[in-house]
Amino acid sequence: AQHPPVRHGSLTAMARIDLDHIRHSYYPNPSSPEDYALREVDHSWDDGGAYALLGPSGCGKTTLLNIISGLLTPSEGRILFDGRDVTRLQPEERNIAQVFQFPVVYDTMTVYDNLAFPLRNRGVPESEVDRKVRETLDMLDMSGWSGRKARGLTADQKQKISLGRGLVRSDVNAVLFDEPLTVIDPHMKWQLRSQIKLLHKRFGHTMVYVTHDQTEALTFADKVVVMYGGEIVQIGTPEELFERPSHTFVGYFIGSPGMNVLPVSLDGATARLGSQAIALPDAPKDVAGRRVELGIRPEYIRFAPAGMPVTVRAVEDIGRQKIVRAELEGHPLAIVLGEDETVPAEPSVAFEPGGINLYADDWRVKLGMS
Repeated sequence: AQHPPVRHGSLTAMARIDLDHIRHSYYPNPSSPEDYALREVDHSWDDGGAYALLGPSGCGKTTLLNIISGLLTPSEGRILFDGRDVTRLQPEERNIAQVFQFPVVYDTMTVYDNLAFPLRNRGVPESEVDRKVRETLDMLDMSGWSGRKARGLTADQKQKISLGRGLVRSDVNAVLFDEPLTVIDPHMKWQLRSQIKLLHKRFGHTMVYVTHDQTEALTFADKVVVMYGGEIVQIGTPEELFERPSHTFVGYFIGSPGMNVLPVSLDGATARLGSQAIALPDAPKDVAGRRVELGIRPEYIRFAPAGMPVTVRAVEDIGRQKIVRAELEGHPLAIVLGEDETVPAEPSVAFEPGGINLYADDWRVKLGMS
C-alpha cells in the first residue's frame, strides 16, 4: 500500500526548483559555447517530484547537481527554491541533503549516532531525534545495526547510512543523489534503488538522482532529464523517452539496443533510403536544407514478405528475445525478435508506422498528430 507523504508540522519543507537560464563555465572568460560545461538550462522541476539526471560522463550532470546544492555558483542565471533566489546561498542555507557516490559516514560513531548527528546539530529535542532515527532505521532495514560502529559495515550498508542521514531530517527542500549506487554490489543495487523509490512515495521529498545508467534512471524517476553536450535535450516519462525521443541522442541512449537512425531524403510524405521508399504519416514542414534522419526502434521492425530486403549479419540470443544485426541499403539495422520467432531465408522488413520518428539536424520533427 502507498503511504501519503508524511508532514511534520512547520518543519517540513519541499521545493519547486526553478533553473532560470543557468549557464556555467569553468573558464574565467568563456568566449564560445564550447567553453561552457552547461550551455543553458531553463527548466522548472515540480515540488515533490522524483527526477533522474541521465547522460554520459562529461555531459554536465554533476555540474548541474552541484549548482542546485550550492557547491557551485553558476556563471550566469539564477536558481530559485519556491520562488526564493538561492543562487548565492551556501549549501547549509538551502536545506539540501546530498548523497554522494562514495558513502560519507563517521566511522567511529554507531549507526544510530550517524543518523542522529544532523538532527542534534540543529538542536532537535532528543525525544524527536530518537523517534526519527528509529523510524528511519526501520525503513532502511537497519534496526538491528543501530548499536554497531559504522567502521565495520559493508559499502552498501554505509551508503544506506548516507541515505538515512538525508531522509532523517524533516526540513529538507530536496534530496540529491550523485551516482549513489556506483560502489554497491550489483545484487544490492536493485534493492537499494527500490528502497529509495519507496521512501520518495512515503515522504514526498523533491528528489534528483544523477546517473549514467538508464536502468537506474527509468526505474527510479517519474521524469527523466536527459543531458547531452551541456544541455537538457529532453525531460519526459520513461514511456515518452522510448516512444518519442526528442533528439537522436535520446534515441541512441535509451533502449537496448538503441534506436536505429537512418539518413533519408524526403519526397512529400515519403522518406527515401537508397532505393527504398518509406511512407510517413504526413509531410513534415520546415526541413528544407537540413540533415534529415529517420528513427525507428528495433522493437518496431518486423520481417514481412513484401518488405525492404535486408542482409542479416548476426543473431544474438539473449533469452526472452533475439537481437538481429542486419543491413538495410548498406546501413546497420538492429531488429528485436521474440524468442520463438525465426529469421526468414530471404529476409525483408517493414517498419510499423506508429514507431517512426523523423529528425532534422538531430531534433524531432512533428509528423501529423504526433
